[in-house]
Amino acid sequence: MISDVKMGMNLIRLGLNVQYYRKLRNLTQEKLAEKSGVGIVSIANLESSNYYANPKISTIFKIAEALDVSPKTLFEFRDDN
Repeated sequence: MISDVKMGMNLIRLGLNVQYYRKLRNLTQEKLAEKSGVGIVSIANLESSNYYANPKISTIFKIAEALDVSPKTLFEFRDDN
């Protein structure tokens, strides 16, 4: 079972990566919502790393497809330096 701390860290990384790739592709949260079919509130909660957002796997796949990245990429650590 995943600890609360590890789950929290994964949600933070997921949110930061969704925001990073969204901005990289010059998409607003609204445009990403339209493109992915995911509600804008869900995207906003995800990007703010809202612990209670707890996105479904299907939501992560939809967002990844809309951002043209693999779902795995959204959980990877990026070193932007």
